[in-house]
Amino acid sequence: MIHPLHAEDHFMQRIGWLRAAVLGANDGIVSTASLVVGVAASNATQASIWVAGVAGLVAGAMSMAAGEYVSVSSQADTERADLAREREELATDNTHEHEELAGIYERRGLDSALARQVAEQLMAHDALSAHARDELGISETVTARPMQAALASAGSFSVGAGMPLIILAVSSRTHLVASIVGASLLFLAVLGGLAARAGGAPLLAGVVRVTFWGALAMGVTALVGSLFGAVG
Repeated sequence: MIHPLHAEDHFMQRIGWLRAAVLGANDGIVSTASLVVGVAASNATQASIWVAGVAGLVAGAMSMAAGEYVSVSSQADTERADLAREREELATDNTHEHEELAGIYERRGLDSALARQVAEQLMAHDALSAHARDELGISETVTARPMQAALASAGSFSVGAGMPLIILAVSSRTHLVASIVGASLLFLAVLGGLAARAGGAPLLAGVVRVTFWGALAMGVTALVGSLFGAVG
């Protein structure tokens, strides 16, 4: 009896947008908070701190978008080149490609006869998709999507960068550094926890990982800012 198909939500289906979104938000919080803390530690004026924070948000979002687009576009170019080569090999040497696919299934544990039968049926259905998935490791789930990655990175960076700026808007100059550091670490902890839960990873590890590196970044920039302020 053939059971009806049912939908399953696997963590790997989220890997494309999750990686870009988490990276963008994390960078937005860390870089903007660090920039604001560093400038504030140098005894700069409130106006200068705002200029630095907003400039960091805009520049960071554009940089994230451009970087993700270029990086993922390069991956997409490689995938297209591999698929074009595979398409040509299927057109010129179909027998060898059949044997190659059957060999992959044999190495995965099927006996020779069944491996050949599976390869024959899958190639009859969609030969290129079968080779893309099982020979090249390219599937709909993990295929490169440059524009999606760029927009996710820029948007999530902007959201992350906006959080320290909100704290900047509501904090007094006297407690500005402490407020931004504390709030940003809290934001990072929440982000790490959400990312870990969405990706099926251990919660504590995700939280510790992002808060540690965020604290280190803000600590270093605060030190640099205070040194430049002392020199000035």
